[in-house]
Amino acid sequence: MEERNKTLGEFIIEKQGEFQYSTGELSRIINSIRLAAKVVNYKVNKAGLVDIVGAAGEQNIQGEDQQKLDVYANEVFIQTLINREIVCGIASEENDEFITVAGSDKGHNNKYVVLMDPLDGSSNIDVNVSVGTIFSVFRRITPIGSPATSEDFLQPGINQVAAGYVIYGTSTMLVYTTGHGVNGFTLNPAIGAFYLSHPNMKYSETGNIYSINEGNYVHFPQGVKDYIKYCQSEEEDRPYTSRYIGSLVSDFHRNMIKGGIYIYPTSSKAPHGKLRLLYECNPMAFIAEQAGGKASDGYNRIMEIQPKELHERAPFFCGSKKMVEKAEEFMANYK
Repeated sequence: MEERNKTLGEFIIEKQGEFQYSTGELSRIINSIRLAAKVVNYKVNKAGLVDIVGAAGEQNIQGEDQQKLDVYANEVFIQTLINREIVCGIASEENDEFITVAGSDKGHNNKYVVLMDPLDGSSNIDVNVSVGTIFSVFRRITPIGSPATSEDFLQPGINQVAAGYVIYGTSTMLVYTTGHGVNGFTLNPAIGAFYLSHPNMKYSETGNIYSINEGNYVHFPQGVKDYIKYCQSEEEDRPYTSRYIGSLVSDFHRNMIKGGIYIYPTSSKAPHGKLRLLYECNPMAFIAEQAGGKASDGYNRIMEIQPKELHERAPFFCGSKKMVEKAEEFMANYK
């Protein structure tokens, strides 16, 4: 079968032998995410036609206003994973605490935990801009048979066994890695199947796009300000192009395909950064590295940071390897 004619289901079955502890659960987790993504995609595409846009009237643990689609997507992904009895725990941006999944009588026997941002960039829904879902999968480290604990979730990113994102845009794509490269699958809405459309996705070693919210320039550390000026200078292959959507999944996806760097640094307004380490930075870092890119907090490899709390924040520099390394050079001047 030609590579690009493969469905996601066929691809998962074919690659199952690459999973170190494969007994089927990890494949079923990816399949569950595929199913939930199709349900959320259907709802996202009805935004404006039904009462699903706008604020839900609540705030999440980060103090951010929850959108109606945030709540909906969160429920869909959680219930899909729980109903299939394949994980022992779930952590979400929208929930204060992680969820322990007991299942019927074997939930505690499951080997994996999933962390997720069910709808990244949801404030863009009202203006018809791409949004996404981000997920990260770890093998539990507490004894099988016991309930999941915070220890299972507070693992450094290097322990991830799978990570990926879904982008709901002009087409809907699911992009993921299990540590053997990065592959992208596009949804054919006519038949409801994801097909391999972007095999073996790779970052170019360098690029000409930088993505950062320059409206916060005055609040940035000096190293970031210097890097921005470097990107804007008329030397060699510069100035670079500035592109910022405000949806991590969308900015990351574009930069991986076209070559670029995404930066969400610390600032005087967000001294620890804004993005969440466990379910935004870590999964994107895993994907970036598997695609030949690099992910850093400005000084250190993102995936080697030992998390201390579930909703911990971190600065994030991610993209084409040489661009991230150049940004780190500027940051090192003020370390």
